[in-house]
Amino acid sequence: MRIFWQSFVDTHTGASYLERLARYLNGIAAAGTEVSVFGMSPPDRDFGRLSELRCGLQAIDAALAAEDQGYDCFVMGHFQDPCLYDIRSAVRIPAIGTGEATLLAASQLGRRIGLVTLDPAFETMHREQADLYGLGDRVKFVAGLGLTPGDFDQAFAGDAIKKAELLDAFSGIAKPMVEAGADVIVPAGVLPGLLVGGERGFRVGHAPVVNCAAVALKAAEMWVQLRMLSDLEPSRGPSFKLANERARRDFRTLMAHGAASLAST
Repeated sequence: MRIFWQSFVDTHTGASYLERLARYLNGIAAAGTEVSVFGMSPPDRDFGRLSELRCGLQAIDAALAAEDQGYDCFVMGHFQDPCLYDIRSAVRIPAIGTGEATLLAASQLGRRIGLVTLDPAFETMHREQADLYGLGDRVKFVAGLGLTPGDFDQAFAGDAIKKAELLDAFSGIAKPMVEAGADVIVPAGVLPGLLVGGERGFRVGHAPVVNCAAVALKAAEMWVQLRMLSDLEPSRGPSFKLANERARRDFRTLMAHGAASLAST
């Protein structure tokens, strides 16, 4: 099985992180699974709705190309899952959102969920995301670390002291959530997810910490296998009606050549 993993981290400046992520994912993948990790340039560099939308549109284009290239699954490796439903309606292969898969998994581990996100700018988006997935009343807490992707470089390069500092910062943000009632903690980003990925039995108080990178990969493998078993797909009724060939072609033309190029089609 071939899995296309779309990160929103810069292809060039984030190369060491992307390489580490690819090693980690392929290291925990089931036998016969190959995960290809792709970055994005420019990356999600201005935290906010417009940047999320721009990266989401690029992800749709990448998903269409991934299906054409024979990949078995597309993973949105960005917890906010921008344009995930649009991708799901554009391709037949499974489209997995890291945020959606992880929140649904966390809802099986505890009643009250706390999210630790990269930056406080994402708090409202995560609450909207939880509402979209039917978990608005389960996600009780969201707090940001106030970090950027670059703050993880040293830890991912093997600096044990820096990694310990980041894990302490993560636990420090999550601890008040647990004291206030959270019983499961989710790192709302693949960067902090990868940070906790090497820890076994990592908890904050009594609350387990869910590794979103691992959950997204295992969800991808499961949905590919289910599709292989029985051709199971999302509903092609109103929720995820499959885009026709003209809609796919128009979108890819728009992304490649701009709106003016559509005027003569």
